[in-house]
Amino acid sequence: MSTQLDPLSLSADLLYTVKTEGDADPLRERLAALERSQLKRAIDNREGKLAFWLNCYNAYAQLILEDEETELHEGGLLDRWKFFVRDRVPISGVWLSLNDIEHGLLRSSKHPWGFGYLPRLFPSSFEREFRLEECDPRVHFALSHGAEHCPPIAVYSPRDVDEELDIAIEWFLEENVTYDVEENVATVPRRFWQYRGDFGGARGIVAFLREYNAVPTDTTPSLEYERVDRSADLDVDMDGDDIRP
Repeated sequence: MSTQLDPLSLSADLLYTVKTEGDADPLRERLAALERSQLKRAIDNREGKLAFWLNCYNAYAQLILEDEETELHEGGLLDRWKFFVRDRVPISGVWLSLNDIEHGLLRSSKHPWGFGYLPRLFPSSFEREFRLEECDPRVHFALSHGAEHCPPIAVYSPRDVDEELDIAIEWFLEENVTYDVEENVATVPRRFWQYRGDFGGARGIVAFLREYNAVPTDTTPSLEYERVDRSADLDVDMDGDDIRP
């Protein structure tokens, strides 16, 4: 394990330690105690922010899941929703929730219930300082939500984060998208519908599928979205879409 105090190294080491079932407490303490100026220097570009927040999210999602797995499986929808909205991720003197990282920092302050079209209201000064300037829809294929269509958890590096994200997307689409040649219909996971504004609407989704060879490049298929399997223990919309009025 690296002994460096560099925030990017710490986030990568934390996720690796969680994946290998090591002692994560010293790394969590270092991330919590980071000076904000140090964090700002370390993740001063798009690649750094992507890698850092993806690693932090996936590490803490697993840590919290390990602590509360029984409650999540035996509790109701509200208990599962709380998993993502409670402030339990200390970074640089600030307590964040998993939703803060996903929707505030990685999606550039977008509302979780707005289908990718509505802004997240009243972002904190920390969020405004450290969020990505623009939403990169590829993050939807790199975050572990504890649900059915989650990708393998990878440790991301600033130097290779774009290539690593492309690999995650290719795996995800190959496993989860089907294309009916005769009907010219692509069946895609529900997250495409839930965050369709992040992709630029239906046309953007089709262009995305073409770019990653999930559908033939010379076709314009209709989109069919998979239904949620509500019999699965954790396969619910953890962002709250299923519990809004």
